[in-house]
Amino acid sequence: MSGLQGLAQENIWFDKSRYDEAERRFYEDMNGIPQTSQERDASAILQDIAKARQNIQQSLAGSQNASKSEDQSELVSRLKSLELDNKNLHKVVDDLRAVLSKLESRMAVLEKSQAPASKTVTVTKAAPVQKPKVEEHNDADDDDIDLFGSDEEDEEAERIKAERVKEYAQRKAKKPALIAKSSILLDVKPWDDETDMSKLEECVRSIQMDGLLWGASKLVPVGYGIKKLQISCVVEDDKVGTDILEEEITTFEDYVQSVDIAAFNKI
Repeated sequence: MSGLQGLAQENIWFDKSRYDEAERRFYEDMNGIPQTSQERDASAILQDIAKARQNIQQSLAGSQNASKSEDQSELVSRLKSLELDNKNLHKVVDDLRAVLSKLESRMAVLEKSQAPASKTVTVTKAAPVQKPKVEEHNDADDDDIDLFGSDEEDEEAERIKAERVKEYAQRKAKKPALIAKSSILLDVKPWDDETDMSKLEECVRSIQMDGLLWGASKLVPVGYGIKKLQISCVVEDDKVGTDILEEEITTFEDYVQSVDIAAFNKI
């Protein structure tokens, strides 16, 4: 609610000053006191103020009536929308009732059609069992049957079996055989620090065998200026053994003091 509407509802005596002025002039007229020009001007101002107050009161009353009319129009519009919604709901309900009635009629027809079908029992006659016919064979036909088979069939089966075994052996022979190999790291120690290590390595690498392949090598300090030769090799286990390698390397007595296996790994 606005300020003007609040003022309109207040019970205020806006015309009190006018009544006071009228009462004062009444008593002055009765007593014969003349009015001065200032008093006449003041009374005119008071009359204007009273008129302004009256106009304000009328405008407040008019605004209150306008707000009431707006509220009434809003209520009317809401009522109209509610009436439309009510009509639509009634229409939907009527449609649903029609659909339900159709479904009930269809269900009744189906129940009536299934009722006689369940009551009727179909009786089927069992088919007569036919006895198997026993065929009579002549003794002459029995003589023609060979119960133990012929020798020709046995020979054919043996031949097929032999061919399959031969094919399997050929396929197995074509596959490469798995060769077991090992990686060996040898420590070859000289006699002293004056031993020619390059000559020692040359002697070791001069050993050649089937299934032996020499690898990388290096000199490793031992102490007191002495260095040992550390050399790797790959051997086939079936052809070369560690004992054979040690014997072959120790044949170089002028350079080699001892041979040790530092590492041994299967490949």
